[in-house]
Parts: sequence; structure tokens; C-alpha cells
Amino acid sequence: MRMRRFTVAVVAAGLAVLAVVVPASAFNCPVVIKQAEDMLKKAEAKPNAETRPLIEESRKLIAEAKAHHENAKTKKDHGDAIRKAKTAFAYAEEAVTLSAP
Repeated sequence: MRMRRFTVAVVAAGLAVLAVVVPASAFNCPVVIKQAEDMLKKAEAKPNAETRPLIEESRKLIAEAKAHHENAKTKKDHGDAIRKAKTAFAYAEEAVTLSAP
């Protein structure tokens, strides 16, 4: 009887943790989008002919990521927003790297 109560308590604790972690990961979009926007600001500080297409692509992907997040109905929509924001971050980061002397 005692072992059964312990097992039930462990399972309940595990489910409580999952209930908190899973929804929190779905709302990670704003954090990743903000990181991409911050990197884009750095890239926009020193644009040149080589970096302008990267900056434009990053700007476009950030807008798409925001739209996916705002209109999200499923976890996949949030996943699409995060993927686009990470890709935008990568484009902006490349532009920063290319603009450095």
C-alpha cells in the first residue's frame, strides 16, 4: 500500500512538471524573436552592399515569425515562428560578421 502511494505521488509530480514545462516552451517565440531583432539592429548599424540582402532577408523572416506567433493555433505554428526567428537571427549574425573589419 505504501509503495502504491509513493508511485502515485511520483507520477503526479511528473505530470505537474510536464504541465508547466510544455506550455512554457510554446511561448518561447517572443524571446527568440527578440533575440533576432537585437541581432538585426547590430547588422543594420554597418550595412554595405554585401550585407544588405542578408539584412532584408532577416527583416522579412522576423515579420513572418511574428505573424506565425500571433496567429498560432497549434504547437506547429509556434515551432514555425521559432524556426523563422532563428533563421532570421542567423542571417543577421552573418551580416554582422561580414561587416566587421
